[in-house]
Amino acid sequence: MDVALARSWIAAIAAAVAEQADYLTQLDSAIGDADHGVNLNRGFTAVLAALDGPPPATVGEVLVKTGSTLISKVGGAAGPLYGTAFRAIGKALPPDSTVDVASLGQALRAGLAAVQKLGAAVPGDKTIVDAYGPAVAAFEKANDEGLGAAARAAAEAAAEGMRATTALQARKGRASYLGPRSVGHQDPGATSTWLIFQALADITT
Repeated sequence: MDVALARSWIAAIAAAVAEQADYLTQLDSAIGDADHGVNLNRGFTAVLAALDGPPPATVGEVLVKTGSTLISKVGGAAGPLYGTAFRAIGKALPPDSTVDVASLGQALRAGLAAVQKLGAAVPGDKTIVDAYGPAVAAFEKANDEGLGAAARAAAEAAAEGMRATTALQARKGRASYLGPRSVGHQDPGATSTWLIFQALADITT
């Protein structure tokens, strides 16, 4: 991945979030604050504006700036969680204009660790982690096959994890207040996590 591809990834995420903002908000209205799509759309619109200038020198700088902007511009849980993830990914990358697939996989795992540290979520809690964890594992398993194959594997695993949240009872976040009533609803955070990995697959295959 080079700087241009990193910027293309963020642009693809922004486009997907804009397209699916209403859907994300509908999911969130069932078990949350009904603002997930609106907040993420506002955040990634701000990210595009922040990146609309002289290109950063490294891939890591693109992702750190993405994360910092999300933290400052997005309310609710999504801003801190996704912002922390992108900052951790960027900081874990070598300070180069191009990074290899293995390095990106390691950085994605650092992002997952940062999300879990901040949100104290584990697999099965009906959160971002239920899509992000399988995505990273699939990416790492396929990284010898190249970025496109690794990204496709990650997106497919994220989709499976996303769908699996429907049957789970939420144990973290606003949805956890609903107890058993949270069962039967797909988690909005896991859904937006899938969009992020799908965007990477879309631009690399």
